[in-house]
Amino acid sequence: MKNPYIPELAVIEETRVEAPGVKTFKLKLRHGGMFTFTPGQFIELSVFGYGEAPFSVSSSPLQKDFFEVTVRKTGMLTSALFELERGNTVGVRGPFGNGWPIEKMKKYSILMIGGGIGIAPLKPVIEYVVANRKDYEEVILLYGAKTPKDIVFKKELEIWREKIDVHLTVDIGDNSWKGRTGVVTILFDEIKVDPKETYSIQCGPPIMMYFVTKKLLELGFPEDRILLSLERLMKCGMGFCGHCMISGKFVCKDGPVFSYSQIKDFLESAI
Repeated sequence: MKNPYIPELAVIEETRVEAPGVKTFKLKLRHGGMFTFTPGQFIELSVFGYGEAPFSVSSSPLQKDFFEVTVRKTGMLTSALFELERGNTVGVRGPFGNGWPIEKMKKYSILMIGGGIGIAPLKPVIEYVVANRKDYEEVILLYGAKTPKDIVFKKELEIWREKIDVHLTVDIGDNSWKGRTGVVTILFDEIKVDPKETYSIQCGPPIMMYFVTKKLLELGFPEDRILLSLERLMKCGMGFCGHCMISGKFVCKDGPVFSYSQIKDFLESAI
């Protein structure tokens, strides 16, 4: 049994620029083993000499000989990571967390809402659903970004359109943008869903999830069908350091996926 405290070595096989300040890193375990995870889980990635940080896995769970993380450059560690190239080595612990209930959602419709880099934890679900489309009813993705340039997974979004219903918006458009402009909740005007037969899953900035959740409740979604991926100062990934504790629950260990029914009574604001 591997020691969860000791990182495994992984080699960077490829890097891709997704948007300004956002890169995807394709990783492969150096010893050649398979990497398995549930969509929505995360890893702890070490940049040697700088420390480690949690990142959601953004690749398909059906692809087991490599895995990917999509990262926004925000500080010293991510800046160091962005300097690494193909062939460089990083450390990986995990996967950790509970992930999205992809089996429970079968035979139901799925409404996915993402904001900015928050689409990264949703991508594995989308890839899985697209590959197993017959197992799910209507599938809708609502995605918002700051500007057209900030849209992540541009090529993938076009591929997904062939199998699921994709709706996009940006906060600030430009001369080339022909789509909607505004916050992601304006996209609810373009869709029709049956709340009793639909799971909603979302990830994005806290303010986005607050208003998306409010809208879902107004539409009549059951509280246990409103699922959110929370990120709050996660550090160790195992519930020991206490950085991500919210009213007695650890985001890294008890989550990061929670239903609204689980978090609505938290004394501290979870979203």
